[in-house]
Amino acid sequence: MTAEDAAPEGRPTGLKANAIGFVDALVIGLNSTSPAYSLAAVIGPIVALAGIYAPGVMFASFVPMLLIASAFYYLNKVDQDCGTTFSWVTRAMGPWAGWLGGWAIAMTGVLVVGSLADVAVSFALLSVGLDSWVDNTFVRQSLTVLLILVMTAVCVIGTELSAKVQNVLILAQVAFLLIFVGVALYKVYDGTSAYDSVEPALGWLNPFGAGGAALTGGLLLGVFIYWGWESAVNLTEEVKDSATAPGRAGLWSTVILLVTYVSVGFAVVAYAGPTFLAENAGEEEFIFAQLATDVLGGWDWVLLLAVSTSAIASTQTTIIPASRTALSMARRRALPAHYGHISPRFRTPDVSTWWVAGIAIAWYLVVNQISTNALFDSLTALSLLISFYYALTGIACAVYYRRHLLESVHNFLLIGLGPLVGAGLLIWLLVRSVSDMSDPENSYSGTSWFGLGPPLVIGIGIALTGVIVMIVWRLRSPAFWEERPSVADPDMVHGKER
Repeated sequence: MTAEDAAPEGRPTGLKANAIGFVDALVIGLNSTSPAYSLAAVIGPIVALAGIYAPGVMFASFVPMLLIASAFYYLNKVDQDCGTTFSWVTRAMGPWAGWLGGWAIAMTGVLVVGSLADVAVSFALLSVGLDSWVDNTFVRQSLTVLLILVMTAVCVIGTELSAKVQNVLILAQVAFLLIFVGVALYKVYDGTSAYDSVEPALGWLNPFGAGGAALTGGLLLGVFIYWGWESAVNLTEEVKDSATAPGRAGLWSTVILLVTYVSVGFAVVAYAGPTFLAENAGEEEFIFAQLATDVLGGWDWVLLLAVSTSAIASTQTTIIPASRTALSMARRRALPAHYGHISPRFRTPDVSTWWVAGIAIAWYLVVNQISTNALFDSLTALSLLISFYYALTGIACAVYYRRHLLESVHNFLLIGLGPLVGAGLLIWLLVRSVSDMSDPENSYSGTSWFGLGPPLVIGIGIALTGVIVMIVWRLRSPAFWEERPSVADPDMVHGKER
């Protein structure tokens, strides 16, 4: 019996249907990727790898994301479950693979929420001149925890409130980025850049311009900057026109992100020049803080706020996939029933949401006690989990629709071949990530854990923990593991009523 089954008679159960529309879902999908923060975090390393061809590498990174977004769209059409990958992979490939996919989604939220909130706080303080507060570990971490609690409360209070907050944050973020791009390009053509600027050229869009090694490294970073758009699909049970709107929101999110990333990529590379960016690649997101001052002068707080609002928005929206996945798993008896509790007042998964926030806070504080580099290493491990569950979703799409792939060219290309190619690319990136992370020199700390790089150890540790938890729960409550794989119903595929 699920938490919903146990609800008093007459009381509304389940998530609040039709709470938000397509635009709201689109905004939440965009904010989940944290565009300004993602750009700030990876623009230096990507330029260090690809030089002036950084915009081309960002474009190439978009391809596997679009193909996997197609898989999300078509799987959501036949199964509007907030557990997304967990539910779909379970249907297509069985409970063992589905459970591991759900675990990967939940853990990505745990790993990244604390870091996002930390960046949000740091850049907000920098924007108002409180640089000393940023350097004060106790103050910064206390404000970070407070921000996580506030954003979690917003998630619990209601999806409508979440959407309204997100709408404001995305408008501010996009406006700030556009101002930065406009001023930076103006100074390039005006010859007033503080660096060795170069005029933009269409040839920068060639992802192979810097060679195959640079492209591979850039694609690994690209997985991170595009990750998060599927939050729109995790809200499928709460979105109007749930069979198609969430999937369309996910698809459009990737396209809008492409335009945003390539535009800012052109502006940053043109203004600062590849030499400066490559030499300062290790400074991470604070390169943006430096460029903000140089480009905007006394108005540098505009870009600093862009990064801050980006990270604030993503702090909130990143909790959504993890909490909804836990809810879905609990409903299917793949996790303890209390994770499936839905607030009678707000119609949101309150228990799973607070659990995700609590574990994320604990992870953030504990890992920070080891070192700041350890926190960055845990973020590097994200690419392993992201590649895994995205690839799993792409494969599940082709498997679930396997009896319909040859019915039309459309089905073969968009439902079968496309998702499989996207999954193949991500599996290749996953293997490359494991190879790169095995070398301790490739980590932020440069130290060795058990003879391996810390990010790989963290990734392996999370995977092994998931396997142990899965086996223990399988022994305690075997009902979920009695489910058997299925195929897409013909009537659902062709849009007919059953």
